[in-house]
Amino acid sequence: MAIDCRHPMCHVEWILEGQVPTNQQRREAAKRKLERQMVRRQQALKRRRIVQAGVTVAAVIVIAGVVVYFQVVKSDDGSATASPSSSAAPPIDIPTQRVVEAKRSTPLPNPTTCEYPATPDRPAAKPANPPQTANIPSTGEVNVTLSSTAGNLPLTLDRSLAPCTVNSFVSLLQQGYFTGTSCHRLSTEGLQMLQCGDPAGTGKGGPGYSFKDETFPELTYGRGVLAMANAGPDTNGSQFFMVYGDAQLPPNYTVFGSITDAGLQVLDKVARAGIDPASAAQSADGTGAPNTPVTFTGGTVDN
Repeated sequence: MAIDCRHPMCHVEWILEGQVPTNQQRREAAKRKLERQMVRRQQALKRRRIVQAGVTVAAVIVIAGVVVYFQVVKSDDGSATASPSSSAAPPIDIPTQRVVEAKRSTPLPNPTTCEYPATPDRPAAKPANPPQTANIPSTGEVNVTLSSTAGNLPLTLDRSLAPCTVNSFVSLLQQGYFTGTSCHRLSTEGLQMLQCGDPAGTGKGGPGYSFKDETFPELTYGRGVLAMANAGPDTNGSQFFMVYGDAQLPPNYTVFGSITDAGLQVLDKVARAGIDPASAAQSADGTGAPNTPVTFTGGTVDN
């Protein structure tokens, strides 16, 4: 009589009961044992795959966390600044249209007289002699070129707009006052300009003298304008700014010339490279030193 035994311990029960299994029964038992082993192996393999997948996901999360951490590097003062790998400046919108240059409705006396009083409360950041004061022409233009590490900046100075300012600028240029100085302030939003002319690089340096504003109500500012920076009325010195884009300003800053198209190309390149994050973090308005340094290496009066 054949015995139908499907239990894993069936062969043991046969021996205990004194029954001897047939060859067919042995083969079926071996087959069932092999099937059970294969099932266990498949289950073990499935568990290993699940564990490996979990380990892989965990590793990806850890690596992502490390990448995010190093994308933001803490500066010494604890503020967050972009790391060098993420320091690329976002694209800025620079208008291509030059602003219409302002003209005085009433010409100034020609020649004119200028005054350059000393400023004991603001000593010279670099030695400079005040320019001459008498018989200053108030007509005509002066072409000059500022050589810089970022490229040449050709400028056209207009005596009819600001004769005393042009007189001072040319005098400082011929004395080599600007040589070796760097443009310390770049602005890319709202007011798009590059400010230069301070040997101290702090925004407070000057030549040790000042002169009055040469402004008028019709003054406008925008792409291509060259104007004087100041700390209030009649505090002009050596600092000036070059506008390469928008500039919604009141007529409180002396305009004394314009920037050529070649000069604007240099300014556009500097502006698109952006502002140094560490420098911007120290300012109240987000302006700061340009990522592309602009250091004057010389200057010439071309006529």
